[in-house]
Amino acid sequence: MTRKLFSIFVFVAAAALSALSARAQDKDDFNPIQTGVASLGIVPDARGASMGDLGAATDPDANSQFWNPSKYAFAYSRAAVSLSYTPWLRKLVNDIFLANLSGYWKFGSEDNQAVSASLRYFSLGEVALNGAGGTGASTINPYEMSLDIGYSRKLSEKFSMGVVFRYIYSDLSFSESYASDQSAGASAFSADISGYYVTYPIVGRNECQWAWGFDISNIGSKVNYNHGDNPAFLPTNLRIGTSFTFPLADYHNLALNLDLNKLLVPVMPRRQDFADDTQGEVDYVKAYQDWQNMSSITGIFKSFGDAPGGMSEEFKEISFSLGAEYSYNDQFFLRGGYYYQHPAKGNLQYFALGAGFAFSVLRLDASYMMATAQTSPLDQTLRFTLTFDMDGLKDIFGRK
Repeated sequence: MTRKLFSIFVFVAAAALSALSARAQDKDDFNPIQTGVASLGIVPDARGASMGDLGAATDPDANSQFWNPSKYAFAYSRAAVSLSYTPWLRKLVNDIFLANLSGYWKFGSEDNQAVSASLRYFSLGEVALNGAGGTGASTINPYEMSLDIGYSRKLSEKFSMGVVFRYIYSDLSFSESYASDQSAGASAFSADISGYYVTYPIVGRNECQWAWGFDISNIGSKVNYNHGDNPAFLPTNLRIGTSFTFPLADYHNLALNLDLNKLLVPVMPRRQDFADDTQGEVDYVKAYQDWQNMSSITGIFKSFGDAPGGMSEEFKEISFSLGAEYSYNDQFFLRGGYYYQHPAKGNLQYFALGAGFAFSVLRLDASYMMATAQTSPLDQTLRFTLTFDMDGLKDIFGRK
């Protein structure tokens, strides 16, 4: 397999991970932001997915590492561990999946700080390769993974902040004895910074909860595929959200949530945005080289104001999630939500539903996605999450 074929494979993998709608337009304005290790943007847990992929300001749980790790400082339980499983793109293939393990532990006598960690593993399944001249077929099992650790702390009674450090590895490599240019996996490092604010206003005679949160994730180095010949930006993302929870009656609560997301990655130049002449070709080549050689930190600032269409194009890069969660006695949960991404930036639009059941030790959550386009490969996506509450275990064994 040549480097050219390998580059094609990387492109196909990235397209699958981004899960662009199968009805993706060939319109002139279709220009999604392209990144490497796009699997980092896939929602790992069923709770957040069932509300339309949100969680910046919802109540903290074991999966807050993905959404907003600063929420751990306000977690109700001293510790919890969660395991999630998502069969991915099942309408296209049956062996791609995402597995995620995450958890936290609060320590200190003042109950105001926590450490957390998560491990993600995304398998692209089994990929068949043909040898030289179409003979000597073999298979590879490409995958992507990340391992991170975080720390969060309350800075006041109502506000906390958190940081996360992450190691990322993307193995889309192959190894054939006849290949003159062997390819290897790519590594990268990144960090997250987040904040969470919660207050308890009185509405009528009821005490409600109002929270705000933000998370800037995957601030780090580029990931260099193909021995550095194909550098790609990490999916650095800005997430801002709010959540308002109010009691419906005794033991009955309803939370309304909103998240906004924007990738902090510059738009890749397109030939069609330049003049259709020799000078236009020169300008395009220079712009593409500048984009390819741009550092990830410069790219973050460049992502604001780099769209060819001006501010109207910038707003297209913001996706939103709107969701609700009904809970009864913190034991039974019903959830629903909607996710919208502009057609020019990927055209991901879908509804989501989910439910959860909590016991003294275990909580089981499930979600189901319904894409607005029947041809979308994300339609009918299922997620499952199992959470173990360490405080519940202590209660069972009679420990204090």
